[in-house]
Amino acid sequence: MFPIKDTIRARSFPIVNWLIIILNTVVFLHEASLSQPALERLFATYGLVPAHLWADPLHKWPTLFTSMFLHGGWFHLLSNMWVLFIFGDNVEDRMGSGRYLVFYLLSGLAAGLLQAWIQPNSLVPTVGASGAIAGVLGAYLIFFPYGKVVTLVPMFFFVTFVEVPAVIFLGVWFFSQLYSGWMALLPHTAHAVGGVAWWAHVGGFLFGLFFARLFARKDYRVYPDEYFPW
Repeated sequence: MFPIKDTIRARSFPIVNWLIIILNTVVFLHEASLSQPALERLFATYGLVPAHLWADPLHKWPTLFTSMFLHGGWFHLLSNMWVLFIFGDNVEDRMGSGRYLVFYLLSGLAAGLLQAWIQPNSLVPTVGASGAIAGVLGAYLIFFPYGKVVTLVPMFFFVTFVEVPAVIFLGVWFFSQLYSGWMALLPHTAHAVGGVAWWAHVGGFLFGLFFARLFARKDYRVYPDEYFPW
């Protein structure tokens, strides 16, 4: 299932969401201009390397944040920014821009910490915004449980568009991340699901699920289309 759009209309311009998308894109354009050795040095310096974080947390803690703005390729960047574009505007609308920015960064922090805790000896740099974006998805589920996601679904030799309830779309996504994360820890299946920070996705989503309401605006007006499926 590939998300195309959601059915909840944002009532304000999501300036922080757009700034995050632009910043990630600008950073990636810089990455694309580097030679392979220079890119590897960039990832080693600013990516989250769990073994380095635990060995020297005083100096390596900034990588929990800098790693959120690095991406491993065009598909990695575009898929992350597309999901943020679809879901982030509504969450920013519900929180307000300032709270949304803090929430986004803390979601990424929680995501990185869980990934580093689960695989503490890893020397592979973890990069990408997906952990922070997973927090946005968890918040979306809390704020808009009756929202729907217009989803592209392949059906044999053609594709169709289906409105999937957000609780189902995001629930399936979360449990797929949890399952893949578990498989990544088993010696006989790790090779099949390696290369993705599954536990960062899990950590970010759980942070959003449990803490989103702490960031909600008190003066937010609830609209009928946010809570009623008709």
